[in-house]
Amino acid sequence: MMNVEIIAHHLMIIGGIFMYFFGSIGNLLNIYVFTIWYRSKHTSHKCARSNRTSNSSLYLLASSISNLIVIVYPLFTRIMLDGYEYHLTASSVFFVCQFRYFILHIFDLTSLACICLATFDRYLISSRTARLRKLSPTKKQSKYILLFVVCLFTIHSIPNLKYYHVSRQGYCAISSHVYLYYYLYSFQIFLHGIFPIVFLSIFGTLTFRQLKTINRRKSLCRNSHIDRQLSRMILLISIAIVLSSIPYCIEQSYYVLFNNNNRSATPFFFLYHVTCSILFYTNPVSSFYIYYVSTRNFRAQVNQIICCRRTVHCDVFYQIRPVITPRQSVHDSLF
Repeated sequence: MMNVEIIAHHLMIIGGIFMYFFGSIGNLLNIYVFTIWYRSKHTSHKCARSNRTSNSSLYLLASSISNLIVIVYPLFTRIMLDGYEYHLTASSVFFVCQFRYFILHIFDLTSLACICLATFDRYLISSRTARLRKLSPTKKQSKYILLFVVCLFTIHSIPNLKYYHVSRQGYCAISSHVYLYYYLYSFQIFLHGIFPIVFLSIFGTLTFRQLKTINRRKSLCRNSHIDRQLSRMILLISIAIVLSSIPYCIEQSYYVLFNNNNRSATPFFFLYHVTCSILFYTNPVSSFYIYYVSTRNFRAQVNQIICCRRTVHCDVFYQIRPVITPRQSVHDSLF
């Protein structure tokens, strides 16, 4: 049994450090690429009368920044707690428990929200209905939306600063039984699980259908290959969210249903806890590699950065060009 516990500790150390290193590098590259895309003023003159940089690049930029924060602070402390068996004390409870979960849930939920916003923005832009395309917000409006999202999740996470404490077993635990149930169903099950999975599944499917229709129209830009890249991106991100959400939700449900917050009750349960923790951080760590594998234009931009090439042409990186109808052309592209 002790061998299982030792394996769990080593798994957290090796897997955590691996995710910390590659996740930090990946999200730094994400930030660099999406900053270039967002600041680009390039106009795709062949596909639209007027064109502006899509809101999706801003959403993905905010998501990458949030992911980096989640990796640098909460993942690091998770490695210390479960890998190196750092013992909590009264002096460290604020930074390791209260403030950690405060930061974790603000930026983890912000990252998921940004992915949902980017998906919804792509759905609007790719729509054949002019009324829906007009609903796509401007850059200024997108900034206000992001500010609202961050403020909302910040306010929603404030109780973590009050109710988290050190349990008798030496773990971070919630002192209020009422807030414990609210935390489980609001944070873990709904906001981090059900809502993003259902949202991405619905609008990802709708966007995929719209793109298939777009590809059949000869009057549109030649972007069918890019459309397939985006469809793969949605699918892979959705899979990453499912993997990072469901096992963790099951673990948290077990704590509440059986009123047991002792993660080291058995070595096998501790191993499951470590596995859930690693899967939880799959989403913020894997985003760069999902974009890199599934999107050729993103891959080309990253390769130019790595090779230190200065001649980067932003027109290569527009992912979805808007639908053109006889009456109206759309001026937004996805990236």
